[in-house]
Amino acid sequence: MSRVYASLLAGIFILMAAGCRTLPPPAALSEEKAASLPRQVELSAVPFFAQEDYQCGPAALAMVMEHAGIDVDPEVLRPEVYLPEREGSLQVEMLGATRRHGLVAYQMSPVLGEVLEEVARGTPVVVLQNLALDWYPVWHYAVVIGYDLDDKEIILRSGRERVQRMSLLAFENTWARSAHWAMVALSPGKVPYTAKESRYVAAVNAFGKTGQLPAARTAYLAAKQRWPGSLGVSIALGNVAYMLKRMDEAEAEFRSAVESHPDSVAALNNLAQTLSDMGRDAEALPFVQRAVKLGGPLQDIVLSTQAAIERKLKQ
Repeated sequence: MSRVYASLLAGIFILMAAGCRTLPPPAALSEEKAASLPRQVELSAVPFFAQEDYQCGPAALAMVMEHAGIDVDPEVLRPEVYLPEREGSLQVEMLGATRRHGLVAYQMSPVLGEVLEEVARGTPVVVLQNLALDWYPVWHYAVVIGYDLDDKEIILRSGRERVQRMSLLAFENTWARSAHWAMVALSPGKVPYTAKESRYVAAVNAFGKTGQLPAARTAYLAAKQRWPGSLGVSIALGNVAYMLKRMDEAEAEFRSAVESHPDSVAALNNLAQTLSDMGRDAEALPFVQRAVKLGGPLQDIVLSTQAAIERKLKQ
């Protein structure tokens, strides 16, 4: 792993530390949010795969992946996400399989209004429910494809039912038992409407670790359109460009990050490393020296970058 990549990861960790705390449980759908939504929505074009016994994970995932443009069958996904010993699928497998098939898996905030907002914007949402009791759970994945605010119902693709209507209250109770877990699967060029910057950068970072760097670059470019001044997005986009050997692009992104955030140690270090790798060590040195003076948790990485640049200048 390059020092630039290590710096990126450390820098993003710092940026997102506040966003990784346990999130509060969702409040009931507020009147303000309800007033901003269409009264009825149903995404009837979302494909349907009836689940076999204990196969709700592969079926739910196939539905949203097909809707996002990936031709896949639940049987293909079953060995990727289904754990026979658990008779089900864990969330980490659901997220991982989505990424491996070329889609960004974004875990949503635990807010009912945001789930409905995504559906209103045309994106089905995978949710995890416990259909029994906390002390005797029956875990179940379903896909939210619509709602009716007048009838206070949510509309699901669930189990063997193509269209299942459930009261919002009953849904909230069963969804709460999974700590309100929900995800969307989208092509790399599309950012979820309700996405939070730090959570989306983390989602694309996880996607990039599958080795799909050009697609990750596309996802970060889309994020840059949504959050043009984001330090995390600029560093991530510069890092992907660096790994793709697009050095001019990497330099431009890190320079932009330094200009917008002159006290960012990660941006300064990454710019210095990139310039050094381009054979411009004299130009790189002042940037890494600034990073050293700022200190912080990346100090060891920055000192290593500085030492390498100084050795090259002495040769």
